Amino acid sequence: MKLTEILNQNKLSLSFEVFPPKTDTAFDSVKHATEEIAKLRPSFMSVTYGAGGGTSQYTLDIAKNIKANYGVPTLAHLTCVSSTKETVHSKIEQIKAAGIENIMALRGDLTPQLEESDRSKWAYRHAVELIRELKEYGDDFCIGGACYPEIHPESTNQREDIKYLKEKVDAGCSFLTTQMFFDNNLLYNFLYKIREAGITVPIIPGVMPITNGNQVERAIKLSGSFMPQRFKSLVDKFGDTPAAMKQAGIAYATDQIIDLFANGITNVHVYSMNKPDVAAAIQSNLSDILG
Repeated sequence: MKLTEILNQNKLSLSFEVFPPKTDTAFDSVKHATEEIAKLRPSFMSVTYGAGGGTSQYTLDIAKNIKANYGVPTLAHLTCVSSTKETVHSKIEQIKAAGIENIMALRGDLTPQLEESDRSKWAYRHAVELIRELKEYGDDFCIGGACYPEIHPESTNQREDIKYLKEKVDAGCSFLTTQMFFDNNLLYNFLYKIREAGITVPIIPGVMPITNGNQVERAIKLSGSFMPQRFKSLVDKFGDTPAAMKQAGIAYATDQIIDLFANGITNVHVYSMNKPDVAAAIQSNLSDILG
């Protein structure tokens, strides 16, 4: 099933994100965790791309397993940074052969080594180039892209950021998923600006449950997210007590999602980090709301 069929139902839905193992030996434990999340019957599950593409085959293995054995629609991530066209086209053909209809088209993170390399020699420098090539496959794929409510770290300003976002949509993105954020007002302001810019595709807010105090620094580094005082106080109070921090983090994420639903958002994506217990707790908190 293509995600646009889900996103356009005007029905409240919750989806979860999982990631492939970094090593071969971790595959079985990661596969089990993703299966436990699939048993929750989310609206869909997205599977991220192996770091640097090194274990990217596992992205497809996990996505196929979730779709075939649990009937959950899947979204396979595909990054293109520093990859050759031959490599990317091979991955696209593999995704197509596996019957996966949804692809999240991303440039990919720049490692320190990549930042120092000669980008003029890269086959792909921006996600929009990958999106255009995916669009050449016609209706085979429903293509998603990423967006940043608080501005992409490499953009000069939000106006420039939205301009490039519009290029991705015009190139063929059918929906956009946001980077994590912890203040819903930032998202509502972002939505107003992109609608004014003519971006009308569905936007899926991405919510990250912070269940460990050590996650905060990494979350800020990855996304540059603004941390509201309410959230900082939560971490200051409970960050050194694992069980309490986990419960508080789940409650904060749940509160975010409830507010999003109450304000007209119908689809929310949870960065569940291969944690079935966290995914289950959030879904349980929303059981009557989701219906």
